[in-house]
Amino acid sequence: MTAVNNEPPADPVLERVKTGVEAFDDLVMGGLPRGRTTIVGGTPGSGKTVFATQFLAHGITELDEPGVFVTFEESPEEIEVNMASFGWDIRRWKNVAKLAFVDASPRDSDQIVVGDFDLAGLLARILHAARSAKAKRIVLDSITQLFDHFIADQALVRRELLRIATALKGEGLTVLITAERNSEYGEISRHRIEEFVADNVVILRNALDRERRRRTIEVLKMRGSRHVEGEIPFTLMSEQGMVAVPLSSLRLEQQSGTKRVTSGNPELDAMTSGGFFRDSVTLVSGATGTGKTLLATHFLAGGVAAGERALLVGYEESRGQLFRNARSWGVDFEAMERDGRLKVICLYPEAQSLPDHLLMIRELVEEFGPQRLAIDSLSALERIAPETGFREFLISLTSFIKKREIAGLCSATDKSLIGGHSASEQHISTLTDSIILLRYIQKVDALHRGLMVLKMRGSDHDKQIRRFTIDGSGMHLGEPLHDAPDIFGGAIGDSSAK
Repeated sequence: MTAVNNEPPADPVLERVKTGVEAFDDLVMGGLPRGRTTIVGGTPGSGKTVFATQFLAHGITELDEPGVFVTFEESPEEIEVNMASFGWDIRRWKNVAKLAFVDASPRDSDQIVVGDFDLAGLLARILHAARSAKAKRIVLDSITQLFDHFIADQALVRRELLRIATALKGEGLTVLITAERNSEYGEISRHRIEEFVADNVVILRNALDRERRRRTIEVLKMRGSRHVEGEIPFTLMSEQGMVAVPLSSLRLEQQSGTKRVTSGNPELDAMTSGGFFRDSVTLVSGATGTGKTLLATHFLAGGVAAGERALLVGYEESRGQLFRNARSWGVDFEAMERDGRLKVICLYPEAQSLPDHLLMIRELVEEFGPQRLAIDSLSALERIAPETGFREFLISLTSFIKKREIAGLCSATDKSLIGGHSASEQHISTLTDSIILLRYIQKVDALHRGLMVLKMRGSDHDKQIRRFTIDGSGMHLGEPLHDAPDIFGGAIGDSSAK
C-alpha cells in the first residue's frame, strides 16, 4: 500500500539576504530573496531611509557585501549625518570602497523637463558604481522624487525605471527601492510603481493612535516565497537602527520544567503546593492598596535570599517610594542593590513607546542576568497604547520571560475597590501560568483583605479565600474566609478556577 504524504509542498529554495532587522528576517523566512527587487513603501517619517541604510550596513559590516546607495532626495552628505546616530560610519565605508553613492538628488527645484528623455545616463552611472565596488546590494531612495521631478510623462518614467530595475537584477544585485505613500492604509505607493517593478512589497507605517505614534512593518507581497502575514511593531533606536518586536514570528517552543521557587511568603508557598514554577509568569490582580507591590517585594526578596538576582521595573512609584515601602515591611532594597543582587528601574510609561519598553526590559535582562523579574504594573503601561498594541506587548513579554526561564511576576490594578476583571487582567490572563487575586472584603462594619489563587497551570493549589494582614514584617495569611461574599466577579464558581 502506497503511503500518502500529507505534507504541503516545499517552497522553491531561494537564497536569502539578511536585512539586519532580525525579527523582520524571521517574517520572510530568513531574509529577502537574493537578486530580486523589493519595494519599501511608507509615509514621510515612517523609517524608509533607515531601513534601506540598515540593509546596506548589515551587508557591509556582517557579511562583507559592498553596496550602492542611489539617492534621489537627500544629498550623500545629509544621509551621512542623519544616519550617524544609528552607529553607521558611512564616511569610513566610502573611504574603504565598501559603499558607493550615486547622487541623483535634484539641484534645482524649479527645473522643468521639456521633451523626451531617458535615464540611460543614470543607469550607466549606477552600473559603473556597482561594478567598481563589486556591490551585492543596492538601494534607490526615494524613487517617488524621480516621478515628482520628471512630471512630463509618468508612463515614460515607469518604463525607464523598469529598465533600470531589470538591468540591476541582471547584474545579480539585490535591489531595495523606497517609495512614498499618501496615507498609512491607502495605495502602496504614490505612483503605483509596485505594479510593474516589484517582486516583493514591504509597508512601513507610523500611524497616530490616541495621540501617540505606533510604528509597524508589514510584508504585503513576497513573490515565490512564504512569509508571515500581518503587522508587527518596531522602533528606531540609537546605535542600532530599526528594531522590530518579534511577535508574529514567535513560536511556542520554550521548555517547561518542574523546579519550583519560593514566592517569598511561606504561607503563599503552601497555597501553591511549594511555590511558583521557575519558568512561569504570575499575574497579581487587585484594587489599589490591596498589597500587589508588597507581594512583588516578597517575591523579589525571596529570590535574593535564595542567592538569585532580581529585577524590578516600576511604572507607578519612584525608587524612593519603593525603597521606603520595602523598608516599612522589613526589606532592605538598598542593601540588595549594593550587593549586586537587585536592580530597580523606575520610569513613567509615557516616557517611551511600548516596543521601547519591551526592548528596554530585554536589554536589562541581557545585561543584568536576573533569575526573577517583577513588573509593577501592567495597568500603567496599558494607558499608553491601543488594545492591539498592548496585547502584542504582553505576548512578546511573557514569551521572552518563559524562553529565558525567568520567574516572572506582573501586577494589574482593578479600577473597582472590590475587584472584578481589569482590562489588563483580561488581556494577560490566558498568557500567564498563575493568577493571584487580591480583594477587599467587607464584613459587618470592618474592611478586610482577601487572597485567592485563581489559577496555577500544571499544579494543584489551595482554592480557598484567605484573609491576610499587613504589618512591619509584610504580609501574613490567615484562616479561610468561609462566609466571604462573592467578591471575585463569579470566578469562584468557574470550573476553570478549580
